[in-house]
Amino acid sequence: METEIKTLTARLLAHRVVPRGDALAKKALLDDSFRLELDKSLAAVGLRLVENPYAEHVAVALLPEMTEPVFGSGDAWLNNNLGLPRDGVALLVILWSLIILPKRERQIARVEAGKENQSDMFGAQKPLETGDAVSTGVSEDALYADFGKALGGRTRFNANLGRLVNLGFIVRRNRWLDEGPMLDLMIDYAQLAPRIIEGALADVLLRREGRDALADKRAEATEDELEAIADADDSAGPLFDLPPDDDAAHEETR
Repeated sequence: METEIKTLTARLLAHRVVPRGDALAKKALLDDSFRLELDKSLAAVGLRLVENPYAEHVAVALLPEMTEPVFGSGDAWLNNNLGLPRDGVALLVILWSLIILPKRERQIARVEAGKENQSDMFGAQKPLETGDAVSTGVSEDALYADFGKALGGRTRFNANLGRLVNLGFIVRRNRWLDEGPMLDLMIDYAQLAPRIIEGALADVLLRREGRDALADKRAEATEDELEAIADADDSAGPLFDLPPDDDAAHEETR
């Protein structure tokens, strides 16, 4: 068991994410004794396993008690440890609201529909659907038309998209942006969703995937709104807390 725990821990730190279908990841999720030892091993270095049934991967993040030592700096707080500038954080939150919130709604709706249609009260519950079945992306051109100017223009927009791709939050294909392995893991849904639904990005939810308004009704977010998004956790701590990536996470945005 010790060798397996070392192997899984090393892979989580080296690769940043491990698929849920991986043999060791499955063991961590299903074997209570293995999970207990894994949690002890990670806690010894201030980390915890991050997983949720809606995501296709598992990762590691800081323990809550390590947030202040890592992110606190005198009277100031870091809002991330990935080297993202303020407009990069704002872009990440916008993408999360456009991709993860609708995805979660579809997943929950399918679970509820399955419960209603299940005739065998002792029947096995079907696993949650993930991946392309419930997660759809957004058009890069539509995203830029809506928010590009407020996010610093084309150069900064492209630079920040590149950072998010390198960090595993987004997959970029033919000017289409899909969910990356980190997007549904490293942002606390319970913490951020109410802020988005009730706050500065509430209007974004009206332009969800599948509506023609996504391309036709281009709501303009002001710079003040985007700054509010980037500052949302300056007083409450970070939105995401993965150990820093390689040099790509720290190079300066051009």
